[in-house]
Parts: sequence; structure tokens; C-alpha cells
Amino acid sequence: MENRQVVKVLTLDDFDLKGKTVFLRVDMNCPIDPETLEISGTKRIEESVETLNSLKESKVVIGSHQGRVGNNEYAGMDKHAKVLEKLMNREIKYVEDTIGEAAQNAIKDLEGGEILLLDNLRLCAEENYEFTPENAAKTIMVSRLSKLFDLCVLDSFPSAHRSHPSIVGFPQVLPACAGRIVEREVRNLDEIITVAKAPHVIVLGGSKIPDRLEAIKLLIQNCRADHVLLTGLIGNVFMRAQARLKSPMGIKREEEVVAKAHSLIGEYPDVFATPVDIAVDKDGERMEMDVREMGKGDKIFDLGPKTVEYYSRLIAGAGTVFISGPAGFFEKESFSYGTKALLNSVANSMATTIVSGGHLTTALKQQGLDGKINHVSTAGGALVLYLTGEKLPMIRALEDAAMKHKSR
Repeated sequence: MENRQVVKVLTLDDFDLKGKTVFLRVDMNCPIDPETLEISGTKRIEESVETLNSLKESKVVIGSHQGRVGNNEYAGMDKHAKVLEKLMNREIKYVEDTIGEAAQNAIKDLEGGEILLLDNLRLCAEENYEFTPENAAKTIMVSRLSKLFDLCVLDSFPSAHRSHPSIVGFPQVLPACAGRIVEREVRNLDEIITVAKAPHVIVLGGSKIPDRLEAIKLLIQNCRADHVLLTGLIGNVFMRAQARLKSPMGIKREEEVVAKAHSLIGEYPDVFATPVDIAVDKDGERMEMDVREMGKGDKIFDLGPKTVEYYSRLIAGAGTVFISGPAGFFEKESFSYGTKALLNSVANSMATTIVSGGHLTTALKQQGLDGKINHVSTAGGALVLYLTGEKLPMIRALEDAAMKHKSR
């Protein structure tokens, strides 16, 4: 793999932080148990602690999002504040507001060394859209809040591929630098990319289909995907494109994404592998079957053993393995088999290994396998795009901020 990323950004070590009011953009977007609505994996919250410790003499205002509008993981940040309090063993102030008077007053009232967590940034409509950096700087969010801050610290690598106001807007009008997670992610990934060897096996699951389709094409074109093993909803899309799934899936823009998958299969016929057997839910019980045996109402919840064996053989022969996204509805024990089995195969391979995404890193930690992986990242789509050689909006924003800082 050729290293195409040239990253020249400022870090926390480049600033005098004492007494400064700092906007810290992190990614605390955590898995939420669909039944209890409690946070089921705290890895991303845990990751914020290192940068917060580096800002112990500052007044810190944390901004993050949780879920997408309309999905069952869209929630406020009050539970995140409680988790962070336990992790840091200290008070974390919290305000049920993002850009309004309550948030602004809470920021103004901060004393040195105090930490304030704002509510879900996506409660502000602007944070649900992508902007050019120049237009992001003109949003109400950035216009209202930036005057209260001395510095912007970007430490949300899982969101680095998004051009949201909190990510690309603040660095336009404030000095900005990378937090500890972004600093380390970029350094470690560039080292891995430099030494990674073929064949490159990419294992993709998850549900963010349009992002995945674009990334798959770039990975193949840049010789970073010799085999693409598909699971989860993205696997279903490709099986539909192969006419192996007859019934519509009921997802957004279904015909469009199926057509794109069909085009990719036609363009790269020897690259893709899709499930041969799956598990469905029959009256609350796991039932395994060949894909060809599926009935009209059957919904795929996991991989079957033949698919796991097939994928594991390809993983065992890899020089580099990248896996992102769960293989099924892993939160439910009876459908966690595929996700666990593939993670075991990756952990026990001789390849250079990268495990990515909030849900998958949670599953990896639950199995105690994180120590057997070369690089573990809670980033999903951002890391996939980084590996393609694409310049991520957050990284570009940090580089631009560094150039401005040095020209002063």
C-alpha cells in the first residue's frame, strides 16, 4: 500500500492551554441497546479521557453527536455524561442545550479545569447537513459559539469524513489542532499502510450503504482490496444485485444502491464474496438455512457456518485484513455467531490486521481479542475512506488551520 496521506497538523503540544476555553469535538456516538436504550459499549467515551487529561488546566466544552435523526440510537447525552464522570472520577457538567442561551451561559460560567458536555449536537439542525468549510463557518452554530472559545480541538476521528459545522466550521474561525486520538490514529495508520502486504482482504458489514459502496470502489481502484467479503445489510444489497434475494429489503434508495452494487459486481467480478448460508429468526429462535431456501418473509440476522468457514479461509490467506461493521444483529446473543467467528479468524491470522467501527470494537473487547489486533479503531466509514487515500474533511480542516497558524 502506498501512503498517500501527508498530514501536517498542529497538536495540543503546540499551544499554551492554561485557562483557555476549548471546544473539544469528540465522537461519543455509542452503540445503544435497542431494548433497554442503555449505552451498550463505552469505548468511544473511554477514548476521550486521554485528551481531556491533557486539557486539565483549560475550560473544556465537549461537543458530540449520538445517532442519526429518526433512528433508535438518536438520543441525548445525559447518559454519556454519567459514564464520563465514572471514568474520570470527577464532576462533568451537562446542559440540555447545544447553541441556545442555556448552553452559552453554561460555557461562560466555566472555571479553569472544569468540563461541560453539551447535548447531542444533532439537535441543532445544521449539524445534520454537510457544508463547505466556508459555509460551515457561517452557520448559526459556529457564529454563536465560536466567540466563546479560544481554541478548537478536533478529536472525533470516526466523524472525520463528515463536513459538519462542528468539524470543519470552527477551524475556519478559531485556532485548531488535533486531539490525542486523531494524532495517534493518523500516525499508526500511516505506519500500517506503509508496511501492509497483499493480498488485501476487506470484510465489510454494517448498514451505511451509500458510504460503503463509494469506499469499496475506491479501495479496489487503489489496489487495497483483492477480496471483499460482504456481511450485514451491505451483504444483502449485493445478494439482491445477484438476484439471490428476491424480496425487497425496505431500505432507503433501495433500487439505486442495488443498481450500484450490480455495476460493481460487473466491473470487478472476481473480487466479491457474498453469504451462502444465513440465520433467520423463526418465532424467536435462530434457524440456519441456505440462501436459496429463504422464504419471502425471512429476514437475515446473521451468517451461517458455511459462510464463516469460506470467509475464514480467505482471511487465513491474507497479507492484510481490514474488517468493519458487524456481520449481523450481534447485540442479540443468538445472532452474534458470525461477528464473533470472523473476529476470531482475524485475530488468529498471520496478516496485518485492522478492526474498525464502534459496534465491532465493542464485540472485539467483549471477546478479549483486542490485544491480538495490530490496529483497533472505533472509526468506521472514516477509516475506510482514509485507507483509500482520500483526504478526509477533518484532516483537511486541521491542515488548513495549521497553515493559517504558521503564517501569523
